[in-house]
Amino acid sequence: MRILGIESSCDETAASVVENGRVILSNVIASQAEEHKQYGGVVPELASRRHCENILWVVQKALSDANMTLQEVDAIAVTYAPGLIGALLVGVSFAKGLAMMTGKPLIPVHHTEGHAAANYLVHPELKPPYLGIIVSGGHTRIAEVQDYTCFRTVGRTRDDAAGECFDKCARAMGFPYPGGVHVDEAAQRGNAAAFRMPKTKMDGNPYDFSFSGLKTYVVNFLHNAEQRGETVNTDDMAAALQQEIARTVTDKTIAAAKELGYRTVALSGGVSANSGVRNALSAACAENGITFCMPPVALCGDNAAMIAAQGYYNYLAGITADMSLNAVASKELRSETAQNPA
Repeated sequence: MRILGIESSCDETAASVVENGRVILSNVIASQAEEHKQYGGVVPELASRRHCENILWVVQKALSDANMTLQEVDAIAVTYAPGLIGALLVGVSFAKGLAMMTGKPLIPVHHTEGHAAANYLVHPELKPPYLGIIVSGGHTRIAEVQDYTCFRTVGRTRDDAAGECFDKCARAMGFPYPGGVHVDEAAQRGNAAAFRMPKTKMDGNPYDFSFSGLKTYVVNFLHNAEQRGETVNTDDMAAALQQEIARTVTDKTIAAAKELGYRTVALSGGVSANSGVRNALSAACAENGITFCMPPVALCGDNAAMIAAQGYYNYLAGITADMSLNAVASKELRSETAQNPA
């Protein structure tokens, strides 16, 4: 079964054709990063306009690269939540138009579930149940992937996600947007021991995350140093920041895996491209005899292949939508199979 996936939740317009949820036949991404760089972050209205301009040719190229016509596609999957509402509406509206024109099934996909599905494209042996850790700009979440369409949240961020912490600290350090990759590069040159980063302590769920305090510490430290006319070694600061985020993600994930009895852990999401997070979690899993999966860097960020992959499993579970499907800016993960997206 070949699924056409469409993704437009933030600032990448993407389309992909995936076969049986596992084999990428094409994967096209039109990035807006260079344009948003001048503003220091994503401008929602501008992102929506660019999606409108890009989506037709991106979908056409995805079909061409897969050597297919639209009529040869079996179904159309699209990200409907969560994300920037204007950006989501472009993808959802376009997908609905394609589905109406062709009579193909329309499959709604939750963006975070899509990130988890990125691992299916490169790890054919990976099957639920397993423990997923999804780390991105808007989400940091540990979830039991009980089935392909059934997730149970174990821990989640209470405020800033890890990616948001990286990006806002990167801006304070003077790095251009998107800041995460520049923090990673600087961290390779720096000495993490040069700074002692604060460690979050929270009441309640031990697997929840909070990165707002870490972000506030870094931003205030840099601003205070600037006011005093002092120079801060941003390489060292980046190394210490990356080490603390990686430690937090790793410690909580391994502890959850042990308590819940999972022997497989799968990392995904935009921040899964960060070398500190990848290396720390990979090493900790190896030390504890846990099988570890993560996508290649090319599939860590937003892409449509992951949406098409999750779309395949949604379709098998009977999760489809009609022309009333709407975009949703904020929505929790699906907690039971065959659940209507609305």
